[in-house]
Amino acid sequence: MTPATLYPALARTEAVTWALLLLGMTLKYVTRTTELGVAVFGLVHGVVFLAYVLVTVVVALDQRWSRRLTLLALVAALPPFATLWVERRVERSGRLATSWRLAPGGERPGHVLEHALARALARPVLSAVVGGALVLLATAALLVVGPPGGRAGA
Repeated sequence: MTPATLYPALARTEAVTWALLLLGMTLKYVTRTTELGVAVFGLVHGVVFLAYVLVTVVVALDQRWSRRLTLLALVAALPPFATLWVERRVERSGRLATSWRLAPGGERPGHVLEHALARALARPVLSAVVGGALVLLATAALLVVGPPGGRAGA
């Protein structure tokens, strides 16, 4: 996986899960047929959202995105389908390389965050497992905390 393949994959997946969540919300609030769509697609979207945030930070650090572009990419996960617009923007502007800048044999890391990322890129399988575990732990913590504003009808 490279920045040019990983970031677009997560940006597109995030948009798809938004569509599924919106479908679930339509079934729950408009047709009043089932709450299952919100329960299932809400969880899936939450997991993908967290993965998108993690991948965005990693890619932004490796590809030397500006703080403004990084913030834009992170905020784009909030409104439906905005990640698609940002993904096109970064691809067209050449901000997604076909290799990791800080991977072994690449550039030397310049600061502590780049050193941490360089170490992670030296062990991609372990890093993917750790990243997945972080996303799942964050998801579990958020499930314990519950939805914003509390549970409806509670």
